[in-house]
This record gives sequence, C-alpha cells and structure tokens, in this order.
Amino acid sequence: MSLWACCVCCCCRGLVTGLPPVESYHRWRRFKRIGRYAVPLVLGGCTFITYEILTLGKNVTIDTEAVEREKLKSYIYIQTAPLEEQGLQGITRKARKQLHRAVKKLIQATADIFSLPLDENYMKQDMEDYESSLWLLLKRTRSTIKAVRVHAIQELAKKHHWHDYQYRTVAQACDQKTSIGLARSKDIDLRFFLRPPLPKAIEDTYIEDELRHLLASLPQSEVDQCVQYFTSLALRESNQSLSAQRGGLWCFGGNGLPYAQSLSSVPSEKVESFCLQALAKHSKVPSHCDAIVANGGLQLLQKIFQLRQDSQKIQRNIIRTVGNLALNECLHPAIVQSGWIGILAEVMKSPHIIQASHAARALANLDRDTVEEKYEDGVYILHPQYRTSQPIKADVLFVHGLLGAAFKTWRQKDHSEIEDKNADYMECWPKTWLAADCPSLRILTVEYDTHLSDWRSKCPVENERKSLAYRARELLTKLKAAGVGDRPVVWVAHSMGDSPALTELNNKFTKLVKEQEVNILSFGEMLPTNIGSMIKLHVVPLNSADLGIGDFIPLDVNHLNICKPKSRDSFIYQQSLKFIKDVLAQEPKS
Repeated sequence: MSLWACCVCCCCRGLVTGLPPVESYHRWRRFKRIGRYAVPLVLGGCTFITYEILTLGKNVTIDTEAVEREKLKSYIYIQTAPLEEQGLQGITRKARKQLHRAVKKLIQATADIFSLPLDENYMKQDMEDYESSLWLLLKRTRSTIKAVRVHAIQELAKKHHWHDYQYRTVAQACDQKTSIGLARSKDIDLRFFLRPPLPKAIEDTYIEDELRHLLASLPQSEVDQCVQYFTSLALRESNQSLSAQRGGLWCFGGNGLPYAQSLSSVPSEKVESFCLQALAKHSKVPSHCDAIVANGGLQLLQKIFQLRQDSQKIQRNIIRTVGNLALNECLHPAIVQSGWIGILAEVMKSPHIIQASHAARALANLDRDTVEEKYEDGVYILHPQYRTSQPIKADVLFVHGLLGAAFKTWRQKDHSEIEDKNADYMECWPKTWLAADCPSLRILTVEYDTHLSDWRSKCPVENERKSLAYRARELLTKLKAAGVGDRPVVWVAHSMGDSPALTELNNKFTKLVKEQEVNILSFGEMLPTNIGSMIKLHVVPLNSADLGIGDFIPLDVNHLNICKPKSRDSFIYQQSLKFIKDVLAQEPKS
C-alpha cells in the first residue's frame, strides 16, 4: 500500500510544480478527494478479504472420500453450507455493494484529476451484477422451489458467450439436478459438463474379461429363462473366444446357468455385443441394476463406449443399458458422478436419430424435475426430446408390425426410390416432419421383440413370449409407466394381417370403436411386395386392410412403403397429418 501511495505522490509533485497558486490549490483538493476514498477502500478491502477467508474456512468442506468412491475420476467435489442458514448472505452483499461504490467513486475522481476519458456506460453498470450474476444464478439452480430452479437452469443454458474457464467453473459447481437440466436444454454448450478421463488403450481380450466378470457377478434370481439363457450363452462364447486367442482351454464353472451352448468362433466385437445384450436384459431388473453399478458397470460401459466409437450397435446397447439404470432414482448420483451426463448430452446432438433417441430416453428418466413419466426399455420419446415450455395436448404413438422396428419402420421412402436425390433424407419422419408440424404433441415410438435377437440360437421359451397376449400385456405396462392414457392418444400402426385369431380380435376392436366413437383412418396397399428375388405377393390384401369402419384409402404402394412417405408433401403424409389435426381440434367427448 505504501509503495502505491509514494508513486501517486511523486506524480502529483511533478504536476503541480510551476502552477499558479489557485490551480495548485484545486489540484491538491482533488488529490485529497482521492485519499478520502482510497484509504477506506484499501482498509475495507483488507477487512473484507479477511472476513471472506474466515467465512470460507468455516463454511467450505472438501469431501475427500469422493476420490475413493470414484477411483477412475480426478474430480474433487466441494460442498458448501447455504448462506441463508448462516445468516451471512445480507452481510456479504452489503459489503460488496460498499466496495463497488467506493471503486466507482475512486475511478471518477482519478479521471477528473488527470483529465482521463471515462466510459459513462461503464460507470452506470452495476458491478455487483456484472461480477456476481453467475454465482447468483447458480445459487438459484439449487433453490428448493422447483419453478425457480427450472427457470434458473433455462437462463444458465442460454449462456453462449463465456470464456472456456467460466464454463469449466460452472461444470465443477453444478449439482446433480442442474447438470441433468442443462443436458436436456436445446443447443447446450458441451463445456458445461465435466469430461470423463480418457480411457487407456486396452486389448480386446481384457474388455471381454471385464464384461465376463461383470456378467458372472450378477444374480440369477428374478430373471426369466431367456435372460439366463443368453447370459450363459455370452459367457460360454466369451470363454471359447479367450481360449482360442490364448492358445489354451479356459473353463468357466460354477455359474449354474442352463442352456449353455456354443455358437462357433466369432470376432471379439461380436462377443462384446453378445455380452452387452445380456447385460441390457439384466438392467431391466431393479435389484440387478444395483449390482451392475456396485461392480463398476458404469465405468466399464463408459470405457467400452469411448473405445468403440466405430460401432453404432455397441454404443446403442450401452446407452440402452444406462437408460434402464436411470429408471432407478437411487442410482442417479452414481450415473452423474461417473461422467455420463456430458456423454449423453453429446449423443443427443448426434445426426443418428436412433442414437440420439436412446440418449433422450436416458436423460428423460434422469430428469425428475420436469418429467413425471418413466420410459421403460423399448419406449422412446421422439418429441419433445428437450425441456420445453410448450404444453402437450395429446400423444401420438407409433407401433410397428412383425419384423419391424421402432425407427426403421417409420423412415422416409428408401433413398434409391426418391426422385429428388438432393433432398435431405429422413431416418424417422415422425421426429422431423410431424414434430415440426404439430409441436404440441408428444410423439412416442415403441419397440418389441418380434424375434429376440440376431443370434442364431433361439431361447427355449421364446415361443410363449411371441404370443400376442404376452406382447400386449408387456407393452401395456410400459405405456402406463410412460403416462399414455393421461391425455388424448392417436395410435399409428403398421401391418395388419389375415388369420382366425386376428379376425376375432378385429371384431372386438370394431365393436369398441363404434361404442366409443373413435375416429379411424386406414390405408391399403395395391402393389405386391417383393419377397426375395422370385416371389411377389400382397402381404395385406385390401379386404383384410379395410376394417369396415372409418375412412379407407387404397394406395399405389407396396406393404413396405405404405408407412414410408416419399416426401413431406406426399399424399399419405398430408392425409395422416390432416387426420391428426382434425381429431385434436374436436371437442373432447364427455
């Protein structure tokens, strides 16, 4: 402080030498004004800094056990005691205000003495808001009032002009709900999220080892025979692959799993895929989810995800498993602390709609602030995938047919058959076209097993699981969990058929539709479908496609393309869109 004062004095002496007495007098008066503000400012600053250090020492603790809990991470989490509980918030803000005012007066006086230019806009700016708005915003994200918390996260997500260190600071300071809320904000800057440590180069055999040990550690209770079967199959194939690679026979025993049999020698990546499919089945059992996390499953899945960037199938299975784990709220802290939020936020930006939708499902299951529903395995939300203030008026639910899938069934007509080759190709038109044309809808698509997997061996009890009644009960449970039925629903389905059981079901459905006055629109295929290179047939003939109720429109398309519009302007899409809008515009029936 004394050195700064001496410098100022020397400069002042040089300035007043040879000046008229009156001007010298006024200069000294201005200098006295500087001293009047500078001394209290310096003393007050020292006092305030001392106060802040003491307060920090009392109210900040470092949880060093976080390092042990997360051995694969390098973060230390800081927990602060709320200032309201200490009664210190008002004192801190008042002290800061006084210091900021003193600084502005000092700057004003200095500019007057040395005839320096002064930015008036800067002097009018509230320095407290300028410097403290970030921390005040972060404080609001921890509010016990949900509306305040959600709004603060919305404001935080709009920050796109910060320096890198500011985003990193927020990433360290965010709590669990804030990180999840930011990840579900559209166009979010990924620097808001802590990056997990990069994995070390690992040989394929060691990945198989870790997957095998994780599967073997999981209980075999509370799982059906198909899960046991495929777990055993994955372990058996993994063992044989390891034996072949290591030049010897390694025998895995004591697992007590039935149905074990060999597939044949397969590449390591295929073995990983088998193991991940089995793990995804286990993640549907709540008690097994606890075991997966306790045995390092989150870290292992993250490691494989980062190492297998070239395999979309492996990455989908991994995110699918994380989405299943996220159904258990007790596991949310583990998912957040292991670095998965930033990964999911990044995958949400993927141009691959299937990948992005898997990540959207996982984040929706994590977001308990704005999402009440839970999306179980096989139920995907296409719109809205981000947090939105748009009220949802109705649900549109897409259900594929036999050998179909939640996404590929509803893609645009195959690119080779589209006349405009330069147009953007849509992998899932409900997510792109319908969401843009009807933003007030929640659009869901479901996936169910029409064949259990792409493995050649079949589960011994699969025949029972293929029954229509079993599939219907399973799907109904999942849709209830997703809140389907709480608002009006529009069903969009593909691939009706010609059998006695379906005829009976159709008769019951027709009766229900007439009683409830449900609006129906059906399309029928008029062109045969190529089955292989030699066979052409009408998969669903017109007489079977026509329910005998509602509107029926025959089209010059085959069975595969009847649910795949050529473009947004195509007749089939525009008719479907008009039907949905007309239905939603009707007065609700009492």
